[in-house]
Amino acid sequence: MGSWAIAVHGGAGVDPCLPAVRQEEARRVLSRCLKLGAGALQAGLTAVDVVEMVVRELETDPVFNSGRGSALTRRGTVEMEASIMDGRGRRCGAVSGLSTVKNPVSLARLVMDRSPHSYLAFDGAEDFAREQGVEMVDNSYFITEENVSMLKLAKEANSIMFDYRVPIPGVDSCSAIAGLMGAKAEGGLQMNGLPINVYAPETVGCVVVDNNGWCAAATSTGGLMNKMSGRIGDSPLIGSGTYACDVCAVSCTGEGEAIIRSTLARDVAALMEYKGLSLQEAVDYAIKERLDEGNAGLIAVSRNGEVAYGFNTVGMFRGSATQDGFMEVGIW
Repeated sequence: MGSWAIAVHGGAGVDPCLPAVRQEEARRVLSRCLKLGAGALQAGLTAVDVVEMVVRELETDPVFNSGRGSALTRRGTVEMEASIMDGRGRRCGAVSGLSTVKNPVSLARLVMDRSPHSYLAFDGAEDFAREQGVEMVDNSYFITEENVSMLKLAKEANSIMFDYRVPIPGVDSCSAIAGLMGAKAEGGLQMNGLPINVYAPETVGCVVVDNNGWCAAATSTGGLMNKMSGRIGDSPLIGSGTYACDVCAVSCTGEGEAIIRSTLARDVAALMEYKGLSLQEAVDYAIKERLDEGNAGLIAVSRNGEVAYGFNTVGMFRGSATQDGFMEVGIW
């Protein structure tokens, strides 16, 4: 029997001026999800069952950008996407363009388990959800007042709101950068033309290795604020936002277009498989060498019970727990 481990993320690229109350709210959600996952692993649930359970919990809480609380398209609607992968046999399922499925990650699991396909999207995915009897809700369920306000700001700035922040050399204090306007700022943070003191919701993910040494990963998101309808990011793309095999499991977050170009999640596994790197070495190399000018973060576990993470943004909402009693939640 091996040692289990679990890691969760709530997105990369945290605003350093994020109010303390929002930081604590994020820590509370991540801690709750870690305890839920750890308890399930102690009870003997498999890795793939645990990642689905934890991401469902994250989708149900509006704090992060998945399920309820998802980012809004330029039309003011929600189009969600998710994926799940079981390292045993590299089985996977993914969905995009969901507007009424309460828990996208669970529909991705059903695509994996009950369909002949790996990926379903938009009307076809919604039809499959109805056939499978999953819980459906009106699109308004996913929309929060805060995100409606954020979409208004994005439209006024004629900007897509990415879920990461980019440090700009010169100014690093919250007081100095408060009120500056994103791309027009001469210091602080660049955030695509939007005020940097606006909180952006973040993508969620979970990676697990169970006590059999089986690895699994799941990722779920609402995408980008003010995105074009029909845009698909890295989260549902196997090998980019999500990947699991018999060596490790990876879930990514950040600038989806950059993660897609770099096949970031698969590269972590490939570095371990083909170059013999350790988990943390592989994560560090992927973040440093594979993202070009992109901004992202990722969490990973290995079949040996190791946990690793990396990001090139200001921060990443994250947490991890292991069988030996270790548990931590971090932001910066």
